[in-house]
Amino acid sequence: MIKTLIFDFGDVFINLDKQGAMQNALDIFDLDTFEDDMIETNIQYEIGKISTSKFIEFYTSKFPNVNKTSIIDAWNYIINDFPEYRLDFIKDLAQNKEFKLILLSNTNDMHIDFIKQNVSFYEDFKNCFDVFYLSQEMHLRKPNADIFEFVLKENNLAANECLFIDDTKENTDTAKQLDFNIWNIDETSEDVIYLFEIKKELF
Repeated sequence: MIKTLIFDFGDVFINLDKQGAMQNALDIFDLDTFEDDMIETNIQYEIGKISTSKFIEFYTSKFPNVNKTSIIDAWNYIINDFPEYRLDFIKDLAQNKEFKLILLSNTNDMHIDFIKQNVSFYEDFKNCFDVFYLSQEMHLRKPNADIFEFVLKENNLAANECLFIDDTKENTDTAKQLDFNIWNIDETSEDVIYLFEIKKELF
């Protein structure tokens, strides 16, 4: 029996342009692929191990022809729209109080700041959840098992009573190994608001 719903944020509630953001950044940096030190810096930033200023400093030092504003714009390029009907969906779930609701997102200060500035109902959305976990604050990130183990222990949950919803297969694969029920949502053809139709066998 499902007692807890654990949602990712990007491409579950807020739409992302991952491919567009990647290509935009590669064009700005005049690269064919991200280099290892860039990938590691991005991960360190996402788990709150380095500050926004240190993150920007890394990129402006590595690419002296690219200024701070361009770095910020490139980083936030990934974020698209947040359809309000998805807010209505999570609001209804929160009001029904049938499930514990948890958000578990790999994200960072710049993205959250951008969303706060551009999504008028961000606080309403956040308040729908019993717990709102951001990787930058936890110093942990998906798909590592320790982030899932932390959520289970912190909230006294049984994995087989949880449904974890995420668009990244790597993340749902780890959760499945830990005995979570999963929905690896395909953001190109599925929408979280149809959760109880698509995963009806669990409810």
